[in-house]
Amino acid sequence: MSGPGYGLDAILGDGSAIAATRTSGEGPRGHLPIDARMLREEPSGNLFGLTQNAGMGWRAADVGRDPFLIVSTQGGLRAADGRPVALGMHTGHWEIDRLVQAAAETFAAHGALPFSVMCSDPCDGRTQGTTGMFDSLPYRNDAAVTMRRLIRSLPQRRGVLGIATCDKGLPATLLALAGCADLPGVAVPGGVTLPARGAEDAGTVQTIGARFAHGLIDLEHAAAMGCRACGSPGGGCQFLGTAATSQVIAEALGMALPHSALMPSGEPVWTDMARRSALALMRLAADGIPLSAILTREAVANALVVHAAFGGSTNLLLHVPAIAHAAGLVPPTVEDWTRANRATPRLVDALPNGPRHHPTVQVFMAGGVPEVMLHLRDMGLLHLDALTVTGRPLGENLDWWERSATRAAARARLRELDGVDPGHVIMGADAARAAGMTSALVFPIGNLAPEGSVIKATSIDPSVVDADDVYRHTGPARVFASERDAIRAIKARGEGAVRAGDVVVLAGCGPAGTGMEETYQLTSALKHLPWGKHVPVLTDARFSGVSTGACIGHVGPEALAGGPIGRLRDGDLVRIEIDRSRLEGRIDFVGTDRAAPLDPRQGAALLADRELHAAIAPHPRLPADTRLWAALQDASGGTWAGCVYDTDAIIEALRLGRAELARRKKA
Repeated sequence: MSGPGYGLDAILGDGSAIAATRTSGEGPRGHLPIDARMLREEPSGNLFGLTQNAGMGWRAADVGRDPFLIVSTQGGLRAADGRPVALGMHTGHWEIDRLVQAAAETFAAHGALPFSVMCSDPCDGRTQGTTGMFDSLPYRNDAAVTMRRLIRSLPQRRGVLGIATCDKGLPATLLALAGCADLPGVAVPGGVTLPARGAEDAGTVQTIGARFAHGLIDLEHAAAMGCRACGSPGGGCQFLGTAATSQVIAEALGMALPHSALMPSGEPVWTDMARRSALALMRLAADGIPLSAILTREAVANALVVHAAFGGSTNLLLHVPAIAHAAGLVPPTVEDWTRANRATPRLVDALPNGPRHHPTVQVFMAGGVPEVMLHLRDMGLLHLDALTVTGRPLGENLDWWERSATRAAARARLRELDGVDPGHVIMGADAARAAGMTSALVFPIGNLAPEGSVIKATSIDPSVVDADDVYRHTGPARVFASERDAIRAIKARGEGAVRAGDVVVLAGCGPAGTGMEETYQLTSALKHLPWGKHVPVLTDARFSGVSTGACIGHVGPEALAGGPIGRLRDGDLVRIEIDRSRLEGRIDFVGTDRAAPLDPRQGAALLADRELHAAIAPHPRLPADTRLWAALQDASGGTWAGCVYDTDAIIEALRLGRAELARRKKA
């Protein structure tokens, strides 16, 4: 690029700024608050830390206050009036600097010394359908490691406040806090974006390409809706996807204050929550309550039940076990998730699940997590003695919530502003069942998923579910080894196009293939195409929390680990049965002849004799970093263990591998 302002002289400069450049400066005035004992006994790092505190401008007499660390995922750079100087990657981290500031000011006003560090995060929406998605899930582990290193690098910290919002940033922050559970810690959910009046929500607007390709919308509508989806500049998307579900889980675990999940970003209640969270952390520190007293087996059990009641994102199957592992707890199993889902129907009507599709801010105004917990308490499903970051047990928090002015004000405001009955957003068990809101998660097995898979059964279009509440589909496989090829076939309208009745099989997109990419492009397109409800999706990749339809993910083993999904061919018949009442399901290859289908054992035997599909291989642009992540998490138990780094398991695998290599050299 060349032209005014971009010439070589402008780039190299003329040295004029040197004329005003200093070579020394005045040091801070005053004296450090140190004594002879400190000089004799304290590590030099503690003393030099005080020097740096003064050097950064803190009043010298106060540099020795108790330090509290704020870890956030803040991204981008905003001017004082909020205008962008440099954009962030997404709205979820765009304005949480205001939460950091509110918390820091609270620490300072109450005699503490605030520190702030950042480890920003990517946007799964921005990277959909691109190679950027290959870094999405691996980022979570790496960010948690980085955050923990930052926390440990402030040796005298009294506690940690973690502020984050979105799909991977908040799970990473929860992992970081859980991995430092010997410290007091509080999570601050970064909130949600307001819906925009007269516009599509952020989930629907991601389908403008597919809808335009099939002539369902015109260019002007696509451009207008694409512009207007966000009703506020900050916050996670307006639907109950992975970002919103992670906020819910942070609160359900007791790691965040009551009624803090799903707050509208930028609103007064949001910054007030940051101030109160800082006070809660200081109280935990004063009372000597570390996170290990809060992150317990009972807390994890509560989180599973709350997840079921919300009908939350399937990606929490990766994150909750990882949080438990980081805290030194036994991670929940598939059986634990199934028990939780059988115990309660879905109680929350929110995007994308329906039936009325309330945005997440309306869920917050209807009472959010504590309101749902009141119903779960009545059903006897909660461990009410589980300690929370208020310093009090969950049961006492719920007693407060039930009679609180906050609850009354929020529910009244929802009626006043939106004309919405809070009881239509968050329901009791009987009302939810009457509305057809059954339990959410089913874990199908079968000869295509011997290690399991997952589907959010409530997201299947009711019109394709039989009267006995069972979804049944048998159709020919359309096998794709890349999401790019699959979305092209879905958008196509001629030869090679996906058609009603097909089963889209996306294989080779697990951890070893693409970093277990998210495939919202496919599910969102099918949701908004008239015939899309007649096309199920089967993949060893994962789905966005906003995905809907008969989409079955996390198929294990993945194709590149020898999974039978990688041996399917175009035209193979795939039979799917999902019982939404009994929460059972199967996915099976049943041969190639509709008139004479194979039983599952015969199908398994035939698949076992086949080679891997010729097109399936690790993506040629899979980063080396992600390849390493895939190998480490595989050695640690893989996706069904939460894609964690199990240090002992990795070290043992390396030890055995090195011993085998040495043996081969000698042979």
